[in-house]
Amino acid sequence: MEDDFLRLEHITKVYDNGIMANDDVNFSARKGEIHAICGENGAGKSTLMKQLYGVEQPNEGRIIVKGEEVRLSSPLVAIAHGIGMVFQHFMLVPSLTVAENVTLGIEPTHGLRFDAERAVAMTREVCDKYGFDVDPTAKIQDLTVGTKQKVEILKALVRGADILILDEPTAVLTPQETDELFVQLRALRDTGHTIIFISHKLGEVKSLCDRITVIRHGHTVGTYDVRDVSESDISRLMVGAVVQEEVPKDPARPGAPVLEVKGLSVADQNGKLAVHDVSFSVREGEVVGIAGVEGNGQAEIINAITGWASPAAGTVSIDGHEVRALSIRGLRDLGLAYVPEDRMTLGIASNLSIRENMIAGKQDRPRYNKGVLQDQQAIREDTDQWIREFDVLCDGGEQTVGMLSGGNIQKVVVARELTAAQRLIVCDQPTRGIDVGAADSIRRRLVRMRDDGSAILLVSADLGELLNLSDRLLVVFDGRVVAYFPSTEGVSEEELGYYMLGVRQMEGQQTGGAYLV
Repeated sequence: MEDDFLRLEHITKVYDNGIMANDDVNFSARKGEIHAICGENGAGKSTLMKQLYGVEQPNEGRIIVKGEEVRLSSPLVAIAHGIGMVFQHFMLVPSLTVAENVTLGIEPTHGLRFDAERAVAMTREVCDKYGFDVDPTAKIQDLTVGTKQKVEILKALVRGADILILDEPTAVLTPQETDELFVQLRALRDTGHTIIFISHKLGEVKSLCDRITVIRHGHTVGTYDVRDVSESDISRLMVGAVVQEEVPKDPARPGAPVLEVKGLSVADQNGKLAVHDVSFSVREGEVVGIAGVEGNGQAEIINAITGWASPAAGTVSIDGHEVRALSIRGLRDLGLAYVPEDRMTLGIASNLSIRENMIAGKQDRPRYNKGVLQDQQAIREDTDQWIREFDVLCDGGEQTVGMLSGGNIQKVVVARELTAAQRLIVCDQPTRGIDVGAADSIRRRLVRMRDDGSAILLVSADLGELLNLSDRLLVVFDGRVVAYFPSTEGVSEEELGYYMLGVRQMEGQQTGGAYLV
């Protein structure tokens, strides 16, 4: 193996506002290895990878690719040096075919026209070379999430990438899709590709990767052979403490229904029915989980509950009040808190401060008002407390929230919502992109709020999280409930995966409203 296939030496990155994201970071990857990068949110992982992919440039330090010092001034330059990046959120055009997406930007032409046959041939050639079972003529909108992930990798491979950066590649995959992806990644490694694997899932790091580099507070902690470190070792290196894999909790003691969903059908943004006759309830003092592959109706269910969409049929009510008759403010007044999946669009106002984002929706509380003026001291005291409590890494409450890392933005959203209401909490991917220490803290808080009587609806792609936190669990596929578990005891991630993929389905009497309390 070549130790100097890729080297980043003494990388320092300081932003214009004075924040130092990387401080003398060193990293090297060998040809033909899968190398994990782990660290807390705000540790500097994403910034380092953005510099490797040419999105940002370092203030100091050198990047050496295949023995040559390079200046990666843009992603196009990085691609020219054989570096490809697959982002957590797919960058595909749904209405185009696989081949059209794979060749986008390098379109083959016949005269002045796009050569569709050549595009298909180019895609099929790469599929055959690396063993990808993907139909080049299929439209993206018709593919599973796991296949879309493969298309993103194909996009990089067709451009000649032999260094692949994968950012949280399993975040939305089922266990079966994750296993399939890992087979593919190992095959790429064995053909000489170097894969940089960014993940907060330490079990996956142990299963897949050859070496791991841990970054903490912008510094390199060290590089280790994965076989020589345990998950506990990695979490201790990342956060300075051992994080328990599961949150301890007592059996739920549910009370009266808070959320009741009856016969719910919802259309998607294109007018197509995405949810079909779904019924369930969430009672005070319990966590109800929803599992499903992204795009199977969870988003539309959540939109109907939180007032962002009107049902095509059926009803949604909170403490007997029908949601469609209420404004967002009215829902807030009933005690609804909502952690959205899309933190950047629905979760924050990126140009406002951390303090302003945290206080949003609470600003008219008596504690924060002195007649016509706001009590700035009370706002400062509480938001500073929440910043400490939720471990938001920042320069203070006045910092613009858009300048934070993605994980720390998520902490701001969660902090605002979990300190806003106690009645019904709707959490859609609450710990996505968050490091193990912060995720553990949020999960423990949710359990405490459940024990204090809150009703909690949890949607998560992290099946371990769902099984640990949920008292009852639904599985949705193609907009329908295909499985219901009155208890998660004894349920495995693999079993959930089969229902999520539509391979299995419970009998109608097991799911048809039997869980509606």
